Amino acid sequence: MQPYRINDSYPPLCEELIALMGKTETATIGHVEHVGFVSHGVLPVFPARAAGSAVTVAAPGRDGTVIYRAVDLLMPGDFLVIARVEGDDIACVGGGVATAVKARGAVGVVIDGPCTDAEEIAASGLPVWCRGISSKTTNRRVSIGGSINEPVACGGAAVLPGYAVLADREGVFVAPRDRMLTLARAAIARQQNSIAVRRHLAAGHSIFDFQPGPQS
Repeated sequence: MQPYRINDSYPPLCEELIALMGKTETATIGHVEHVGFVSHGVLPVFPARAAGSAVTVAAPGRDGTVIYRAVDLLMPGDFLVIARVEGDDIACVGGGVATAVKARGAVGVVIDGPCTDAEEIAASGLPVWCRGISSKTTNRRVSIGGSINEPVACGGAAVLPGYAVLADREGVFVAPRDRMLTLARAAIARQQNSIAVRRHLAAGHSIFDFQPGPQS
């Protein structure tokens, strides 16, 4: 059996940050930030949003053992972030993994590869973001190796263990906790200002006549 590099997980995000992220849209952050976005090809299996603390996994080939080892480490509020090391079309998350992840109290899964058992995942209610569907799957009898809670690249975004992860229908954004706190506060102010913009436009006025607030 190949060795697995496994490090401790980080504590959950603080209540203030979770509350702010719950009001923040990834697309709003996209107006002001240029790094931290997981590739636009990683989409939700069903419409959902979630926010939590990253537990990272580097998962190679058909090795399904590393995924379940990560599941056993999950705590309430965690967000499982899986990097497919070879960028292949093998699904490492299906109905069984989704059931186990949800039972541990984790809030969601992000994979820069496909999932399988899409209907089972949707039925479980666990939010999963991935690159489509595949019938090629991992196997727990295969032990290639991998790592848990080490820095990974997921969909072109650098993700460190304990990063704050925000995911919604538009995409997935990751950042250090203090950076996410700053961005979430600014995004909420911008979203409030956007309400006034929509009213202005709905009344038939030009966007160039709108007097913006400080966050526009």
